[in-house]
Amino acid sequence: MCGVVGIVGTSPVNLKLYNALQVLQHRGQDAAGIITVDEDDNFHQRKSNGMVTEVFQQRHMLRLTGNIGIGHTRYPTAGSSSAAEAQPFYVNSPYGIALAHNGNLINSKELKEKCKKAHRHVNTQSDSEVLLNILAWKISKINKDIPSHDDIFEAISGVYDEIKGGFSVVSVVLGIGMIAFRDPYGIRPLVLGEKKDENGKSQYMVASESVALDVIGFKMIRDVKPGEALLITKEGELHSRICAKDPVLNSCIFEYVYFARPDSVIDGASVYATRVRMGTKLAEQIKNEHKDLKIDVVIPIPDTSIDIAVQIARTLGVPYRQGYVKNRYVGRTFIMPGQKERKKSVRNKLNPIPSEFAGKNVLLVDDSIVRGTTSLQIVQMAREAGANKVYFASASPEIRYPNIYGIDMPTSKELIAYGRTNEEICKAIDADALIYQKLEDLEASITEENPNLTRFDCSIFTGKYVVPPAADYFTDIEKQRSDDVKADKAWKDSEGENLDIFNNI
Repeated sequence: MCGVVGIVGTSPVNLKLYNALQVLQHRGQDAAGIITVDEDDNFHQRKSNGMVTEVFQQRHMLRLTGNIGIGHTRYPTAGSSSAAEAQPFYVNSPYGIALAHNGNLINSKELKEKCKKAHRHVNTQSDSEVLLNILAWKISKINKDIPSHDDIFEAISGVYDEIKGGFSVVSVVLGIGMIAFRDPYGIRPLVLGEKKDENGKSQYMVASESVALDVIGFKMIRDVKPGEALLITKEGELHSRICAKDPVLNSCIFEYVYFARPDSVIDGASVYATRVRMGTKLAEQIKNEHKDLKIDVVIPIPDTSIDIAVQIARTLGVPYRQGYVKNRYVGRTFIMPGQKERKKSVRNKLNPIPSEFAGKNVLLVDDSIVRGTTSLQIVQMAREAGANKVYFASASPEIRYPNIYGIDMPTSKELIAYGRTNEEICKAIDADALIYQKLEDLEASITEENPNLTRFDCSIFTGKYVVPPAADYFTDIEKQRSDDVKADKAWKDSEGENLDIFNNI
């Protein structure tokens, strides 16, 4: 998962992009980048591995001049963590195009071959660079000095004809302005905002989440529609068109469970409100189907599950406590590149408060259980802190299948729920009871917030993919995403970075 942002303003956008990326940091902590366009139509770029505050220093910000720009926070689903794969990417022909992308293309192998036939070179393993070259290829067919907005939309329609997967894209085309588009099923989120300057002229912004608009004073207009493309000219004119064939909204349900910030609104549904409803429905399930559990206290696994746990405690009528203290300077274990890193980081990330566990029957609440490694260690910490019984509740159903639209879900064999019963999973994480949210309840938690949301991408729970992949796709991603492969790539990337540093001395 990644975060993207783009702004067409009437004043310098460098600080606005920086502030937006800071609040999108939860979507990717591997790398960050910004590219801006000055009044002479020159690109200025800074990107590197690391957190936003690490990548951008004052000297970098001063060089990022211009009133148009895009930014990106990255974590890798496949490929490597090399700084060479940090975004935005750039090509100089035609016109000069920069692009940042959130999501995953499931036909990138075929697209690379098309790039070769179009005499376009892809230099990294990133599908985002492939997407950029496909876009550049389609725009190159316009063959005009100054293309019209109809020309641009026709080119984007051609991109939709080629690419498959889940994606939201922001791009800058020199001499034209900023374009943004969302996949035909709206799997990956994208929102549009507006802000008037002191002269009443509109400035526009697109971002992965509405919270990025909020922090820099832009008012959310709406979500970008599935299959819709936006063109915001450098003069500040907004044009839009549905460019994909037969678009149908299928929001990624895991955005509401885990990825999005609670203060965001995605496709008309408050993430916070949906999580509160998840807590209510999970508590009702516990009341009806687990009456034998004698729960003394409800404790969340911070941070995503806090709102859910508060509502569970309220509905059950039992105390809510913050039993784990989180070190907020450690990244999300879910997106750590390898199993060893995840195992080491859990103990560094969470520390129990023994008095909240000693002698009690504890209900631990988490947003999900993926590999089970983190859950096992958290349960063990609760026992070591003196808990009598440890029950575990997950706000999402059993995750049995990999995600192929931009979330770094591992291969099926590395998912704890794959091929296991509830009792076997419960034993594997050393819990005394395990309660999973039912899929129909999870969907209802969102639909009750916005009745227009009736279809979701639930493939990680059901194995039914909105955009079906090729027959050999899962074999390929197993070669790219397994923990052993990632550990090897991380070592090679670190060696490559050291070599790059040496060569630049």
